Amino acid sequence: MEIKLEYTRKRSEFGRPCSFTDWPATVTVDIPPDPSLAGDFIPQDPVDFAVQQAPVMALHEMNTERAQVSIRGVNHVEGGWPQHIDHQNPELTTRYREEVEREEVYTRSVQHLSSVMEHYIRQNNAIDIYEEYFEEEEEQEEEEEHPSAKTVAVLRDPNTTRRMATHLCWHPDANRALAVAYCSLDFQDSRKDMSFDSYIWDLESPYNPELTLKPSSPVVTLEYNSKDWHHVLGGCYNGQIVLWDTRKGGLPKEMTPVEFSHRDPVYGACWLPSRTGTECLSGSTDGQVLWWDIRKMLEPSERLILDITRQDQLKDALGAISLDFAANMPTKFLVGTEQGIIISCNRDAKSPPDKIANIFRGHIGAVYTVTRNPFFPKIFMSVGDWSARIWSEELLDSSSIMETKCHIPYMLDGCWSPVKPAVFFTAKSDGTLDIWDFLFHQKEPSLSLKVSNDPLLSLRSQDNGRIIGCGTRLGTVSLLEISPGLYTMRKNEKTLTSTMFEREARREKVLQDKHRERLLREEEQARAKPEEQEDAQEVFRQAQADYFSIIKAEQRRRGR
Repeated sequence: MEIKLEYTRKRSEFGRPCSFTDWPATVTVDIPPDPSLAGDFIPQDPVDFAVQQAPVMALHEMNTERAQVSIRGVNHVEGGWPQHIDHQNPELTTRYREEVEREEVYTRSVQHLSSVMEHYIRQNNAIDIYEEYFEEEEEQEEEEEHPSAKTVAVLRDPNTTRRMATHLCWHPDANRALAVAYCSLDFQDSRKDMSFDSYIWDLESPYNPELTLKPSSPVVTLEYNSKDWHHVLGGCYNGQIVLWDTRKGGLPKEMTPVEFSHRDPVYGACWLPSRTGTECLSGSTDGQVLWWDIRKMLEPSERLILDITRQDQLKDALGAISLDFAANMPTKFLVGTEQGIIISCNRDAKSPPDKIANIFRGHIGAVYTVTRNPFFPKIFMSVGDWSARIWSEELLDSSSIMETKCHIPYMLDGCWSPVKPAVFFTAKSDGTLDIWDFLFHQKEPSLSLKVSNDPLLSLRSQDNGRIIGCGTRLGTVSLLEISPGLYTMRKNEKTLTSTMFEREARREKVLQDKHRERLLREEEQARAKPEEQEDAQEVFRQAQADYFSIIKAEQRRRGR
């Protein structure tokens, strides 16, 4: 049984406007009180009512399940050949190609496909579908955009016993992976169940490492080989140099003997731009820089003692805590020491003492990072104590040409932007990442971002300058994506940066010359002081004789 309620109205009344008018109030219903119900009421005096103005909230918790992503590989094998043709034999494949090319079917197919291909080539040349019509407006919009950064991924140490993320290195092939060195640098840290493993992470699967590197000692630094991407070089805490081939797993392929290795932890390791791509360089706080060839790692091929007195004495050597070797300057490299001194070395020098070319002083504490500008190789940056300094290698025995202000927390790492010549990044002990652009601000960073509550120990930028990796003291690596204005080259930016560096270098050179002139004047004044002292003593004797002669003359006059 259906209950229906129908409303009927004339067709002419549909859509009629409503007309409202003022009307006096009227009583529609009047219900008088019933005296018989008075006995059912219970009077209460006083009556209290509690009223809560804020709405009552309910607390709910929810934990989403983590998606486990697995990696699957496909091995492509060359196919399409007949069974009687061995594709690995070049003579058979060449002979078969010649036979196919002589057939009429092949000729007709090529002629047909060439006409179709020519049509599409002409079509593509007729108009550029990727042409930008409003480039200037887009550049203006990018300039007005405020600097910003956001976290895109977080890589956590899988071990329960937390260690430091001491070094980061991006994969040379489009930065698809990140190698992270995990090690505890605390003095005599002997916690139980501490793992020695380091990891290579795939950015598409940030929850589980792609490869686990298993050294005999914790790894302090890791570096990819730019010529052979499968070779990874590591510097260990016990001073050994380890080589991995990622195609063969996480066990070391080669390892240097302990008796010929460093005596202290290896804080710096670099691949050298050689023809074979097998030479590397390592530096340690034992005061030595060693050259190695991965084809023969039984002993170092060359050795340099960092003795700035050029006496080649290991007892007077300075401990290397950072190392930089630029590919565009294959004979020179920079070493940052624990004593705050930066040493510029020349590998082509004839004798070991001559390999120490220049010395730069300016930091009070250890120089944690020293790196060259990717656009101007003679300009390099150092990070140590409470500031970051920019130096010019052409100015010898001088101070830095530019520097940041002194911060309250320590500065522990830094790197240049690979795409903008005046932009660099610094990491501080309070977990803050500072992004500097000296073309716009020289006293304050363009962007200061609180990444973690723990100190940031390592920092590395991708080749495109878009993603920044920050490693903390507890082994957490945060990947930050910065705004386009911080990794997009503007017009004349390289020229303006070069002009700025040249201007500051000239200013520093003028100050250096004035300082030398002042020192020369002080030396001349120091030489002239003995003559002035003799003249002063003679004047004092003459004044003394005149004084006593006047006294005696006055006494004789009064005696008369």
